[in-house]
Amino acid sequence: MTEANTTTPALNAHNKAEFPPAHTAEHLLNQTMVRMFGCERSRDAHIERKKSKLNYALATPPTAEQLAEVERQMQALIAADLPVTFDFVTRDNLPEGIALDRLPAQASETLRLVRIGTYDVCPRIGAHVPSTKHIGAFRITSTRYAEGHLRIVFKVTPPAEA
Repeated sequence: MTEANTTTPALNAHNKAEFPPAHTAEHLLNQTMVRMFGCERSRDAHIERKKSKLNYALATPPTAEQLAEVERQMQALIAADLPVTFDFVTRDNLPEGIALDRLPAQASETLRLVRIGTYDVCPRIGAHVPSTKHIGAFRITSTRYAEGHLRIVFKVTPPAEA
């Protein structure tokens, strides 16, 4: 549900400048992991131009085949050129299924939902690409599983850099 508003609502200030292709890829990877493994979105992310890291709570380590499938699905989502759009909603007008448990305590009453086609939606601030084709090449560079946690390290190379 998008509020009819001709001005952009005031949101909390954002304290860092993400690399938009990697930040958008983070959304896709989170949703892919949720769908494939039934886990939660990563609660611990480090998103950078050179490399990005996400951590997932998983009871068992994924197989090499499963990780290859994650990478394949990511590449297919990027190639699908899904639009990245934003909706502004108030906390009392959230669409069903949107969790607020990861928002900081000082989050504003108005939230910005980031949508990637019909594949993913979540409340976020920060910079994103206009559509998934602008992410470019996605590659998992390493993984590590220990004590119920999987760390995925990935790199994106936008089309102009590829």
